[in-house]
Amino acid sequence: MSDCMMLGDPSADDRNLRTGRAPAPFGDSVYDDMHNAVWTGEEPHEQPAFDLASYWRMAIKHRILIIGCFIGALVIGAAITMLMTPIYTAQATLQIDREAARVFTSEDVTPRESMSQGEEFYQTQYGLLRSRSLAERVVEGLGLASSDRALEALGVEAPARTGTAAAQAERRRNLAIATLQANLSVTPVRGSRLVAIGYDNPDPVVAARVANGFAENFIQANLDRKYESSSYAREFLEERIAQTKGRLEEAERQLVAYAANQQIINVGEPSEGGQGAGEAQSLASNNLVALNSSLASARAARVAAEEKWRSARSSQIMTLPEVLQNPSIQRLTEQRAALEAEYQQKASLYQADYPEMQRLRGQISEVDGQIQALAANIRASIQSEYVIAANQERSLQGQVNGLKGDVLDLRDRSIQYNILQRELDTTRTLYEGLLQRYKEVGVTGDITANNISIVDNARPPAGPSKPNLMINLALAALFGIGLGVIAALVLEALDESLATPDDVEKKLGVPVLGVVPLLEKGQTTAAALADIRSGFSEAYYSLRTALQFSTPEGAPASLLVSSARPAEGKSTTAYAVALNLARVGKRVLLIDGDLRNPSMHRVVGVDNDRGMSNLLSGSSDLNTVVQRTRQDNLFFIPCGPLPPNPAELWGSDRFRQFLAEARNNFDHVVVDGPPVLGFADSPLLSATVGGVLFVLESRGTRRGQARGALRRLRVGRARLLGAVLTKFNAKTTTYGGYDYAYDYNYGGDHSPEAKTKKAKKA
Repeated sequence: MSDCMMLGDPSADDRNLRTGRAPAPFGDSVYDDMHNAVWTGEEPHEQPAFDLASYWRMAIKHRILIIGCFIGALVIGAAITMLMTPIYTAQATLQIDREAARVFTSEDVTPRESMSQGEEFYQTQYGLLRSRSLAERVVEGLGLASSDRALEALGVEAPARTGTAAAQAERRRNLAIATLQANLSVTPVRGSRLVAIGYDNPDPVVAARVANGFAENFIQANLDRKYESSSYAREFLEERIAQTKGRLEEAERQLVAYAANQQIINVGEPSEGGQGAGEAQSLASNNLVALNSSLASARAARVAAEEKWRSARSSQIMTLPEVLQNPSIQRLTEQRAALEAEYQQKASLYQADYPEMQRLRGQISEVDGQIQALAANIRASIQSEYVIAANQERSLQGQVNGLKGDVLDLRDRSIQYNILQRELDTTRTLYEGLLQRYKEVGVTGDITANNISIVDNARPPAGPSKPNLMINLALAALFGIGLGVIAALVLEALDESLATPDDVEKKLGVPVLGVVPLLEKGQTTAAALADIRSGFSEAYYSLRTALQFSTPEGAPASLLVSSARPAEGKSTTAYAVALNLARVGKRVLLIDGDLRNPSMHRVVGVDNDRGMSNLLSGSSDLNTVVQRTRQDNLFFIPCGPLPPNPAELWGSDRFRQFLAEARNNFDHVVVDGPPVLGFADSPLLSATVGGVLFVLESRGTRRGQARGALRRLRVGRARLLGAVLTKFNAKTTTYGGYDYAYDYNYGGDHSPEAKTKKAKKA
């Protein structure tokens, strides 16, 4: 076999070319980050986002269960509806106003509702309509508990005739009241003051009769409550009037006695400000008010005069407004201006000592003297006004101070008098109000105002209101769908199978590198792999492409293919991966690593006389056990004789030496390992190889099994590249909108005859 091995150390360029390493556009660190994100060894986390598509796929998956629950609920709902007794509903309409129409303008003695309390008022009325007391009035008014026949008319069975007649009558009465309350409906008309009173009964005539009985008795009960309120008000007012009259007489006697003792004589009525008569009508008080008003005016005049005098004293005399506005000064100023103009005119003709010029200067000086004299007089008058205003203010202030003592003394003596006067006035006002109210109640007591009226009387309905077939069917349909969905959710939660790639990624946290479809009946894996255009081959082509990008160096140089349990497609996947790598020109060594139950030699078609067991035990070397296959560039090492201790052979240093030697002669080493669960072989192998490919059977591998296997690989420090989902049935599983139609042959012949011919040629 040495001629087929081509042993030796190839060049670096050939090594890079044969490894199929894809260029790393973002650097090797990106590949490391991707690998770390792919396999962390942790349990998958729940996605918080609401995935509508996943729920839709779940519904499609359990559609038979959901449809069955839906149809069953419809059938049961229709049967129950047909067996129910028809119920008729009669309705009477009432109008409830917050206030009744008033015959008199006086207020009623019943409570009045404001706009802010309108909702509370109406809710109170609805509660009264549903009250037991009203039901009792209706039962007594219509005689619904008078006999057993009357109870049967209500649709209830009469109670057993045990005990005394009074006890039987009480039981009938309680049963009738409970029946009326249970079948009564009070429905307010939205946005109005109307309310519909409905009653359900198998007999339409009885339903209308009871509904009208509720409406009429509700109005009568409202009138009775108002009449009782008026009677109580009259009795209460009579008692309060007698008490208030005695208090009024006592207050008048106390006021007269105190006024005589303190010599307080009133000559008028009390002031409107609420003060006592002694203070408001006394002469001292009036004089004080008048003098205080005069003092305020004098103080204002003094302040104005003082300000004017201060301005006149500090300013130039000729700049004062009073001086400038004086008519005499204005006239003299005009005269001086005329003399000054004449003087200037003649100054161009005469000398300054000319007699005419001297005369004009004398006249100008005389006018100036008159102006100064008038200005001085004006300033003196301003000062005089200030002095007079100040004297007047001091005089009035003295008089006001003198009257204050008299007023304060009168006020001290009038405090108790005012208290007695106010108490007398309050008592008199209360007494007069009670008398007036008593007269109004006496007049309006016999006139009963009502704020409730009947708009429509109840009539026997033409058709039953219950049961409603369409509503019952709709409710049954909703119940059936809900039950089916709940059952589907429970089944989905209890489902341990891994059916789709989404299940693998979400439930295991492992990326899916490839999905292999389920072969049709009668089709073998060898024939499917031989047909390079089949969906089976296309799936493994996609897996090979995914492996090319699984590490920074491309597909790993040494690869272990394992699974959780036997018969999951592990050996087929290992062979297909090795075959596809060999088809692209890579030198691939395929190893049957299952030293307990080997089967790869039958797939490849070689003898199993010597193999890995001989190599690991040291009885053979690499060149001796390697065999050539029918595929170019694909070499195979079978299992060999079954050893008694496979785990010890895989854990020895011999296997690591073998891998180092194989890397010098082959681009890739693919090991078909044993199942992970139950054996220690795969965890030992995973710690040595460059990557592990985990195979899962769609709907065959349980979630617990897969998690246990992955946990064992994680303990062995395996570098898990991803998972391969085998035997995926796209016809029965909807996944992400795809059907995994790998048999798209670009215009090729898809007929069964063509596929059969291709299989025979292979």
